[in-house]
Order: sequence, then structure tokens, then C-alpha cells
Amino acid sequence: MNLVKVINGKVELRKDNGVLVRTLVSSGAIDANIKADGTLVVITYLQGKVELRKDNGVLVRTIVSANPVGAVFSGDDIAIKMKTGKTELRKENGILIRTI
Repeated sequence: MNLVKVINGKVELRKDNGVLVRTLVSSGAIDANIKADGTLVVITYLQGKVELRKDNGVLVRTIVSANPVGAVFSGDDIAIKMKTGKTELRKENGILIRTI
């Protein structure tokens, strides 16, 4: 099982014993969360966007491009907390399911 660690804007994928697997993003990240099965990582950037990446670092898609604070996986969906205090629930393909 892998985990993600954010250090000074850099997102690292690490094994559960702490060994570095790879660096997914080299700058600008403020938050990251890995899917329960370990295949996808959602990354929130300081510039105000959320990206979905594979565990090998390849960009899948940009989910949101304005006003996110953080994002986490909720099952197969992604919950994105916005600066307004609302939470957007989106599918992995970026489609908005609902705003809470």
C-alpha cells in the first residue's frame, strides 16, 4: 500500500515503510489524497485547481480550475471543498454530481 506526502509544494508517493517511490508533482501543491485502491491521486494546487493523476504521475484530467481548498476521495467520487465553504461532489471524469 502506498501513501502520499506533501512537502513544500512537492507531492511524493511513498511506500508504507516510508521509502520514496516517485515524485508526482515538484511544486505548487497544497494537498493530496490517494484513492483507497492506490491507483489514483487527487492533488490540490495553490494556484486554485484540482488535478487527478495516476499513481505513476501521469495527468488524467483537471477536475476543478477555480477556488478549491482541498479534495479527497469519497468512494469512487471526489469531494472538493471550496473557498466559499461549500463542497462539490464530482465523478472521476469531473462531472458535478451535487453541491453540498
